[in-house]
Amino acid sequence: MIGSANLNIMIKAARKAGRSLVKDFREVENLQVSRKGAGDFVSKADIAAEKILKDELMGARPTYGWLAEEGGEEDGADPTRRWIVDPLDGTTNFLHGLPHWAISIALEHKGKVVAGVVYDAAKDEMFFAEKGAGAWMNDTRIRVSGRHRMIESIFATGLPFAGRSDLPATLQDLARLMPACAGVRRWGAAALDLAYVAAGRYEGYWERRLNAWDLAAGIIIVQEAGGLVEAIDPESNILEAGDVICSNEPIFENFSKVIRG
Repeated sequence: MIGSANLNIMIKAARKAGRSLVKDFREVENLQVSRKGAGDFVSKADIAAEKILKDELMGARPTYGWLAEEGGEEDGADPTRRWIVDPLDGTTNFLHGLPHWAISIALEHKGKVVAGVVYDAAKDEMFFAEKGAGAWMNDTRIRVSGRHRMIESIFATGLPFAGRSDLPATLQDLARLMPACAGVRRWGAAALDLAYVAAGRYEGYWERRLNAWDLAAGIIIVQEAGGLVEAIDPESNILEAGDVICSNEPIFENFSKVIRG
């Protein structure tokens, strides 16, 4: 697929940051058996990747705004466009030497996400989409799953840790959903959960208490792959609410009823 100039900038930036992170990831694997500060090392890797992304994206489009996990928010001379970036989604996986993490880059125009890239550098899987142009993984067009029955479907979510306040709600979700489906997965990277729904690897995904940079790129990839995406409160803005529910169209109504109680 030949994308727009902006999409090509995003893909180039993701690949460059991905090379840096893969190099650091090999070092993290070694750190697991040492007494060095693995967490500090990962933090440096995260910051270094964000710098690469910012240099590439803002270097190419210096008037755009910026919102990222490490660097915060900056207004641009062009108030209608903004990069939304997570340089390392799945930090805990990265820290533990688990090869399931991603770079997430979205472009927002007038409050709507118009392009998204989620790059799984460890597996060299580049998921991307632009409004009206479909969703892709590397050179292959992707679509959401065609399954129609909840009992045949696999879902993904995040499980709150360290006593987070949303744990009771998530446990209630699981109690309602697990008897009605083929399984639930918790892989620890929201951007890849969304990309996997787009690619038909999961039928659906939901999670609470996320940030805009966790969600923005994945939202448009799911939408362009034919999926439905809403906030758990359907009247809310997903990026502002920080929660999401998505699936293919045939099971969305039943799935959303289960999650929304």
